[in-house]
Amino acid sequence: MYDNPVISGFHPDPSVCRVGDDYYLVCSSFEYFPGLPLFHSKDLVHWEHIGNVLDRPGQLPLPLPGAKASGGLYAPTIRHHDGRYWVINTNVDGGGNFVVSAERPEGPWSDPVWIDLSGIDPDLAWEEDGTCWCAFSGPEGGINMARIDPVKGEVLEGSFGTWSGSGLKYPEAPHLYRIGDWWYLLIAEGGTERGHSVSIARSRSPRGPWEGAPANPLLSHSGTARSIQNTGHADLVEAPDGSWWMVLL
Repeated sequence: MYDNPVISGFHPDPSVCRVGDDYYLVCSSFEYFPGLPLFHSKDLVHWEHIGNVLDRPGQLPLPLPGAKASGGLYAPTIRHHDGRYWVINTNVDGGGNFVVSAERPEGPWSDPVWIDLSGIDPDLAWEEDGTCWCAFSGPEGGINMARIDPVKGEVLEGSFGTWSGSGLKYPEAPHLYRIGDWWYLLIAEGGTERGHSVSIARSRSPRGPWEGAPANPLLSHSGTARSIQNTGHADLVEAPDGSWWMVLL
């Protein structure tokens, strides 16, 4: 049994990954320094703050002159691949999208590798052959996809539009997963206020086409009298026993 929130206070836009029996979670930090608080847990319920991904001024030029409230760092994604931890993020007040990596979650984390993609809320996912995909919320609306080299910061294919959700406004916050023979694309839509929702689609390829789940949105408190509202911006993680869990704001 557990009670929500599992991490209270100012910790929006959570992203989570599991390595063995350990879970790691990062959150948005906007215009504040150090950036991207990093948490560790053994059970997804009890979390310890173990540091920040961006803790050197050379990594994160914040606060910037003229940076506004709720600017700065939006919606990170954390993943583990090929023996390294990876975080991709957007600095909306300078530079755009970037990737940092580390051998250990406690750091040290690398300096940012900048990627020439216009949009926010970037995600990372790998195919079995090492091909890396970045899904993100495009500037024209909808979810975009690009094939990238996260080490060099190069865009190898795309970007191109992929799925625009179930019809609610402001599709954003994509996360891409390979599960068995299917790819799944989890997004937020409906706006970040009372309409905030979580929806999902599946495809045989990261390039699409995508088939939305018939029950979308999968999660929303919109239209309810629940004391907690504005629920969305989720990420999925598989537990060691094969069960799936969702973290969300």
